[in-house]
Parts: sequence; structure tokens; C-alpha cells
Amino acid sequence: MSWFRALKETGRSGLTVERKRLEPLVAVRAAAGLSIMIAFGLLAFGPLVAASSAFGAFQAAMATFQRSWRPRPELALVSGTTLAVSTFLGYVTISHLPLFLALLMVWTFLAGLAWAAGPTTGLIASTNVAIMLITVTLPTSVAQAAGHGLMMIAGGLVQAALIVLFPVRRWGAQRDALADALAAEADYARRLRHDPVAGFDPEPLMAARDAARLTARQARTRPAELGGSRLTAERIRPVLASLADPAMGVATVGPARDRVRELLAAAATVLDASASAIRHGREVDVPPAALAALRTPDTGAILQGPPARAATRLGTLLQDVVETAGGSHSDGPRPHARSLQRPSLLGLVPVTLRAMRAELGRDSPITRHAARITAVAVAGYLAGKALPLGHGYWAPLTAVMIMRPDFSQTYSRAVARFGGTLIGIALATGILQVADSGTYLSGALAVLSAGLLYLLMRTGQVAAQACVAAYVVFLLGMGGEAWTQTVPERLLLTLVGGLLAMLAYAVYPAWETPRLRTRLADWLAATGAYAAAVFDRYADPARPADEVRAALLASRGARAAWHTAVARAGDEPVRHRGLSRTAAEEAEDAVAHLGRVAMLLEAHLPDRDALPTPAAARFAGTLNTTTERGARAVRERRVPHWDEVRKALAAWDKEAVRTQDAPEQVTPEQPAPEQAAPGPDAFVRRGAGLLLKALDELSEALDTQVPPMTVNGTGETGGSGGSGGTSSTDGTPKNTDDEPRHPQESATRRHPPDRTASSGPEPRRRQPRQQP
Repeated sequence: MSWFRALKETGRSGLTVERKRLEPLVAVRAAAGLSIMIAFGLLAFGPLVAASSAFGAFQAAMATFQRSWRPRPELALVSGTTLAVSTFLGYVTISHLPLFLALLMVWTFLAGLAWAAGPTTGLIASTNVAIMLITVTLPTSVAQAAGHGLMMIAGGLVQAALIVLFPVRRWGAQRDALADALAAEADYARRLRHDPVAGFDPEPLMAARDAARLTARQARTRPAELGGSRLTAERIRPVLASLADPAMGVATVGPARDRVRELLAAAATVLDASASAIRHGREVDVPPAALAALRTPDTGAILQGPPARAATRLGTLLQDVVETAGGSHSDGPRPHARSLQRPSLLGLVPVTLRAMRAELGRDSPITRHAARITAVAVAGYLAGKALPLGHGYWAPLTAVMIMRPDFSQTYSRAVARFGGTLIGIALATGILQVADSGTYLSGALAVLSAGLLYLLMRTGQVAAQACVAAYVVFLLGMGGEAWTQTVPERLLLTLVGGLLAMLAYAVYPAWETPRLRTRLADWLAATGAYAAAVFDRYADPARPADEVRAALLASRGARAAWHTAVARAGDEPVRHRGLSRTAAEEAEDAVAHLGRVAMLLEAHLPDRDALPTPAAARFAGTLNTTTERGARAVRERRVPHWDEVRKALAAWDKEAVRTQDAPEQVTPEQPAPEQAAPGPDAFVRRGAGLLLKALDELSEALDTQVPPMTVNGTGETGGSGGSGGTSSTDGTPKNTDDEPRHPQESATRRHPPDRTASSGPEPRRRQPRQQP
């Protein structure tokens, strides 16, 4: 993407206003805390102290609006306290420029590193540094600085107290997250009726898991319907996929497929009803027709083998969802409860420090962001002091507020910051010109602006920045500064700060595009470990179930990191370095197919007392080792090869043939061996064959080498085609990523007509997206 197009896309993103569900009661509560502090400060100490306390209460409320599934009063306390400490130290050192710059560098660098602990911590730290640049100018003595700091702490206490005393829709975020997960699975079931191999985005399930992280105190008061539905919902997803996928035995047409579509429709209805009940905290109302479709006795006569087991298990899981959503289960200990224990506030300190220390490195995006934001803050402060405008802190304040670790957010926020500042100042200036505002009216208008900010924060950056600009103008007007003293320099210095931030990223970037191969390799290794864990359970059914669960969560995390990297790379003005867009899309399809096959096998994991499959253990070890080696090859820009997996599967097939050829003693009660239903070994081997095909697809997607041309104008080199070769088995050259494949040719390549004995029926895959 060119720089012009990147700037246009990020600018459009920054100026976009989205329609979001508003939470007016939460905004009113935060604005009430702010108004309490402003009124108390005005009546007791005067406008300057009221402005300081207002900034403390404002920042404390902003901290609770960050991505947190349940408002934590501790966040308001920490935010107000850290702002108070920053203000006091800043005022003590501001008379000595070298000392203040040293403090600013340390504080800003730590705020940049705080992004390693998550966006909430990073946003709170960055906002504290930005507001500190304003509040250090308000006191006139050390004693006043201490008093201003105490008022900021009081502002945090007031916001925390309001959260505790006036909770708004308790557990509402958890209810919405769990309901969204169930609704996403209902939509997945409907799409499977028409596309048996439809994809599923696990983001709602990941969000529901994050929402379920609680402290011990919170877990004691959690509603019963939020305790176990999430785990049941996660077990439903692979069962739905296994029931619909033709690879599991149900033909694409016929009575069995019609019965599967009926079951999927009934499952979607039950999941939607459960989602609505959980979201609104009421009884589950399931239509009788859906329950009748799930309980009909005809399923066993129509479906056989894995589909029949999937249908039976689906009915059991849906019954559990309905019962749990109705709140009939007691809120006792749950599986995996220990892993979801959220640490206390003090317990987060060592976690944050470890995350920051782990990101200390020259090539780390977080470290590069910390270095960028530190240099820009110092340069902006010095530029503001050098310019004869006054209020020089606006330039570093703007830069700190808009800079983020990635390119797209930094540039989009820079555009939104300047656009929102223009809108906010224009509105605030018009109001001040029309109304002869005094101290109290300015304070009321500041509270109104802050309330609008809390209400519209989720709708987009331009609306939020407009409210912030109006809030600061009104608040400083309450302190005695006329709008004519702040508007011109604020506009110019805001532009200077935004340009410095954008220039810093262009000079010292942290592009995501060159790291796409690393993200893909991490996803491949995590998915391979997940598939190996599933095969280990077939080899030893008594193994702990937590191993498969942990591997699945690691695979989801790697998948989310890959998609985040792809989204960021799509907006970067960088040419691809080793992984083009077409190669990335086809490689994503292949790794997703690998994970899907592992998920289908997970849907039929044997019981703890089932007979083991010893050959699965050898295949699992080979698969785990080979995928790790293949991930290393992807990082080093080589095409991975899967010869060891192919040999392990061939050995497994030979062992199965020898076992079948061995004479067996057949009793009259037993069917003849040739009439017996396929055992679990054949089912697992069929899944292993599908895994191998997915790995071969990955190698083909990453094989972008242009084949050499011969005299006759073809790419035939006389060698045999393989996963890492330059020609196919029939001598035709492979297409490169710069040449879009014909859809029919791509479909033939991905699904060759010949099948091995262990591969079984091949599921239909969606065609790769073609580049224009």
C-alpha cells in the first residue's frame, strides 16, 4: 500500500463515527462524580483547586471506562493516586528544566512500556502523563501542589465510591459476552445448514472467557447462569461442525443430510432462546417444535457412526445449556475455575512488571513505541517552550494522547485529534461568545462536556476528541483563562504535536508486515500442538482433559495474534517482505483447515474407560515435532516439508492392514469382521489423513518460487513435484502469488481426485480468494 492510500484509509478511519449501544446511566454516574468534585473545590478552595480535582475525577472515570468486563473501583483509585504523584513531582521539578525533562522521559518511557500489560494499563498510564503536563501548571507553591494532589486522590475516591454504591446493570457485561457467544454459535449452526464446512470466528468465545475472569470475592456473588454455560457452549461448537461436515460420514444429499439440517435448525433455535434468557436474566422460552426435533427417536435409524454420536451429544449439551441458562444449577466450583481467577490489584503489579521486562528489546514493538513516545514528548515540550505562543504543553499532550504501538491507530487518532479539536473548540467558542459565562457556568459546561465524552466514547475518536477539547476549554475558563488566550495556540500546538507523532512513526517504525511470517509460524506451531494433544487423548483416553483445553486456548491466542497482525499490515505503507497477500490468505486457509480437522477429532474424544489407540501416540509425537520444525522453516522463509508425517501415517496404515488381516475368533453373537462397523482406529486415521492434506496445502501456499522456463516454454524440469518443488506432478508449473490461479485449477489442486486408504471422504473447502 502506498503512503497516500495509507494516509487516506487511516484518516477516514479516524473520522468515522460508528453506531454503538450507549450507556447513559454509566455516563451520568461518572459525570456526577466529576460535578461533586468541582462543586466542592469551588466552594472550599477556589477555581484552581477545583480544576485540579476535576482533572483527577475526570481521569479516574476515564480509567473505569477502559476495556474491563466489570468496573473495578481500584482502577479509579490507582488512576487518581498516580496522577497526584505525577503532578506533585512534576511541580517540584518544573522550575529546573533538566530535572523536569528527566522526569518526563522516565514517566513517558514507563507509560510506553505499560502497553505490554494490555491496552487498559497502557491507556491509563499514557493519559496520566498527558494530564500531568496540564496540572503541573496550576499550583503556585509546593504546599499547593500537595493540596492539589490530595484533591486528585479525593476525585478517584469519589468515583470509586459511586461505582460501589450505584452499580449500573451488575454483571451486564458478562451476560452480554456469554449471550453473544451463544448467539454466534446459533448463527454458526444456521450457516452449517447451507455450507457444511462454514468457518467460525472464535472471538465471541474468547470474549466470554475473558469476561469470566473474576476475583474470589466476585465469584461468590456471580449469578448461577453465568457459571457453567460458557464451557458447555465451547463444547457445542466442535459437535456442530462434526455433525455437519461430510468428512464425518453424512452425504451432501439424502435423508441423512435432511435430518442433519433439521437438527442444526433446532440447535440454532435453542441457542438463541438461551442467549436471550441470559442477556435479560429471565426464564428460557424454547419453542416446542425445536425440542421435539431434538428428541425424535428417528435419529438413530437415519444417522450411523460419528454423526449419530454427534447428534446424541448435541442434544445432551443443549439440554445442559437450557438448564444452566435458567439458573437451576448451583454456583459451586466449576471446571477450570482456577485458571480463570483474576489476580487482585496488588497481584497485578508483578504481572505488569514481568510483561514490561519481557518486552525490553530493540526489536520489540512495545520498546520501540516507548522510545518514540519519549522522544516526541520531550521534543514537543521543548518546541512548545520555544514557540512564542504560551501553553506549550499542548504539543506533547497531543502527541502522548494519540500515539499507539501500531501505525494505523497512531495516524487515525492524529487525524481524529485535530478534527475533533477543531469541532470542540468551535462549539465551545460559540457558546462562550453567546453566553457571558462565569466560573460556575463554565464548570457546569465542563461537566456537560465530560458527560458527553463518557456517553459517546465508544462511537469514535473524532466525537471523543471534540468533547475533550470542549471540556478543557471550559475547565480552564473556569480557572480564569479566557477562550481567546487558549484557542489559537491550542490549535497550532495540537497540529504540531500530531505532526511530531506521525513523523516519529515514519522515522522509527514498528511495521507488522515483516513479522507476518513469525505470526503465521506461531499459529502453525500452536495448532500443531493442539492436534497432537487430541491424538494423545486417543492414544491414552485417561490423560487429563486440561491438556487439550490448554492447547486449544493457545491456538486461539495465536490465531487472534495472526489476524490482528494481518489487519494492521493491511493499512501499512510497506511492500510485502516474503509473504504476499495471496500467500497469506491461502496459508491462513490451510492452517485454519488444520485446526478444523483437530476440532472434528476433538468432538469425538473417547471416554476415560475406552480402549486406547497406541499408534496415535507415535503419530502425535511426529506431528508435534514436525510442525515445530515447519514453523521454524516458515520463520526462515523456507517451504516446510512433511515427509515424516507422511511416513508415520503410512506406517500406521500398514499396521492397521496387518491387524485386519490377522485371523480372529468370531462368535455367533459377533458380526463377521468384514461386516463390522469401522472402529475408532479407522476414524482417527482418517482424521490424520485430512491433517496431512492441510499441511500439504500450507506448503503449496508458501511455495512462491517461480519455476524455470524450458525450451518448449513450459515449467517442466524433469523432477517430481512435491510440497516444496516448482512443478506439479503432471509437469504443469505451479502458479506464484503474483499470478491468480484459475478457480477450477485451484479447486483441483486443493482436492485431488485420488485418495489414500486412510484419508476418507474429503470435506469441501471454500475457494481461495482471487486477487484482482
